[in-house]
Amino acid sequence: MDILHLNYFLEVARQKSFTKASQTLRVSQPSISKVIKTLENELNVTLFERSGREVELTDAGKAIVRQAQHVVNEFHTLTAELTDLFNLKKGEVIIGLPPMIGSRFFPKVIGNFRRTYPQIHLKLIEVGSKQVEADVEAGVLELGVVALPTTINGFEVFSFVNEPLRVVLNQDHPLANHTALTLLDLKDEPFVLYKDDFSLYDHILFHCHERGMTPSIACQSSQWDFIVEMVGARLGIALLPETICKELDPHRFKSIALCDPVIPWNLAIIWKKDKYLSFATREWLRLAKSYFLAR
Repeated sequence: MDILHLNYFLEVARQKSFTKASQTLRVSQPSISKVIKTLENELNVTLFERSGREVELTDAGKAIVRQAQHVVNEFHTLTAELTDLFNLKKGEVIIGLPPMIGSRFFPKVIGNFRRTYPQIHLKLIEVGSKQVEADVEAGVLELGVVALPTTINGFEVFSFVNEPLRVVLNQDHPLANHTALTLLDLKDEPFVLYKDDFSLYDHILFHCHERGMTPSIACQSSQWDFIVEMVGARLGIALLPETICKELDPHRFKSIALCDPVIPWNLAIIWKKDKYLSFATREWLRLAKSYFLAR
């Protein structure tokens, strides 16, 4: 039994005639008769009784026609929904990304996608890189934006930013006249750091520990502007990406190259290897790649 067989059965029931059903369906009458006979054999019932030139549903046929119509309607609904999904007329894209990254790099990508596909719902989950990795790995998210390297294997990766961290100081800080600094130059400085669910927190501490130093942490935040203002309030120093440093007020802040070590800030979109991505998600990924490759 398949949808085609049910359609034939329903058309005969509507027309009360094998001949009229064959004309409507543009299928030979013997073919329809064969399908009805196959259905009757599968269900072990008689579906129609002949009454002159017409055929009438038996009690079994009447019971089956209601269910058959429901199945056919559901199939048509499913087909229509799949067509809409394929043509990107509906669907949902859920992306996990750290709040510091989303506002800085994705407004144009999101805006372009919304204008192109207004009927697709775009949902942003703002959490730290480590949580994004875990959610993509667990299948909670199809896509995520993280700082590389990832702590979990098994991801496809599209890298779109690779730049160094710089030391950010208050303009009147004693080290502000240097052209370059090392981590060891900062060993006695209080740090304004990212929250510990951010990958950069781990990366910075790793390099500090490699050099035998444990930084004094004055405070932590998930927001660039808060970190910058804490530096402005002389609460400590910060290590921030070059992109952020270019926007700092030069009358208040000084950003200096960190030369030993050079700590990269490498951002990437990740998705799980060999995992099916929805049509909408694949299209968002395609637009994001095109945008970043054109920059």
